[in-house]
Amino acid sequence: MIHYYSLSFIFLFGLVIGSFLNVIICRLRTKQDIVKKPSHCTKCKKKLKWYDMIPVLSFIILRKKCRYCEMRISWQYPIVELATGTFFALTVYFAFSNFHNTLFIIHYSFFNLFFIAVLVIIFTYDLKHMLIPDKVIFPAIIIAALYAIFNSLFIIHNTLFILKYLLSASIGSAFFYALYTFSRGRWIGFGDVKLAIFMGLMLGWPNIILALLLGFLIGGIIGIILILKHKKQLKSQVPFGPFLVIGTLITMFFGDLIINWYLGIIL
Repeated sequence: MIHYYSLSFIFLFGLVIGSFLNVIICRLRTKQDIVKKPSHCTKCKKKLKWYDMIPVLSFIILRKKCRYCEMRISWQYPIVELATGTFFALTVYFAFSNFHNTLFIIHYSFFNLFFIAVLVIIFTYDLKHMLIPDKVIFPAIIIAALYAIFNSLFIIHNTLFILKYLLSASIGSAFFYALYTFSRGRWIGFGDVKLAIFMGLMLGWPNIILALLLGFLIGGIIGIILILKHKKQLKSQVPFGPFLVIGTLITMFFGDLIINWYLGIIL
């Protein structure tokens, strides 16, 4: 069992990574250099000092405004940082709670921390721009494929297990491709097809089914609420990626528990 002091460190590490994810999210759209270009205010272009970029804390101290031009700072920044920190801590806690083999813990934590970062980027970027960037999803698919191979060969020690990941990715992407083709892109975007491949390689079978069902369920509920509040119309476009991300996150941490609970009811 991991000590809570260690989890606190992981949480703080997640806050820092979340701050970097904000940089990626903001600069992907403008095609700015993510690493070399110093952080700056998007309005006055003033270079930010290190004490202006302390995750969450700077947002509070500066009272949600730029120190130099007083432009409002988006709530996206602390939310992304806190979400990343929380999910990082949950991932490591889950690894130590469910595995006793050091290799298993390292394997699970390493890949899933990366997956969390990808999911946070996709959720936020798709919510803002209704687009899942190829520069994020394609590398994520490659890493997820390596995860599936490594998991099958060195953790489960069964090469046939790779087929479960391939089946999962194929079924998920085929279903979304059918929806995309049938609706001519009106119901979902092609980015959701690529996201389904990533989800399938990451979650495997049958967890991909649960993640998709949860995504549709949550998306449907939110959609109905928005329509009832007159914030959206039936013809309005709502990004579906964030709902798939929520379904994926729930499945990552509680998928086996939910599936076993459901099987216990019907069997």
